[in-house]
Amino acid sequence: MEKAPQESGIRKASGPRRVLAATRYSLQGLVRLWGEEAFRTEVVAFALGLLLFVVIDAELYQYLIFVILMLLLFCVEALNTAIEELVDRISPEISTVGRHAKDLGSFAVFCLLCVNGLFVLWCLCDRLWQG
Repeated sequence: MEKAPQESGIRKASGPRRVLAATRYSLQGLVRLWGEEAFRTEVVAFALGLLLFVVIDAELYQYLIFVILMLLLFCVEALNTAIEELVDRISPEISTVGRHAKDLGSFAVFCLLCVNGLFVLWCLCDRLWQG
């Protein structure tokens, strides 16, 4: 009989070792995500957005909101990539369910891209109207 995941016999680290292990896994995820052209493009957009905020002399709260929105975008991009990898592994053949899963992940990224773009546009218009 196959063991349930919690009965696998693998001892999980605890305390500071767990934090170090989690950090290592996160960095491995970042390295994997860096392999995605979409993510690299989003990082460039982040840098350009910060530069634009400097040019328009944005308020501190606008920087904060922009950074939070971009971090959310990076999170959703990571989840979308994870979904794509799982679908490709579990169902390498073309399937409607797999296509839907990938399309839904892509739509989530698209929604956050729109939110980020609208926020930057709002900040730009706000600064231009203030004079």
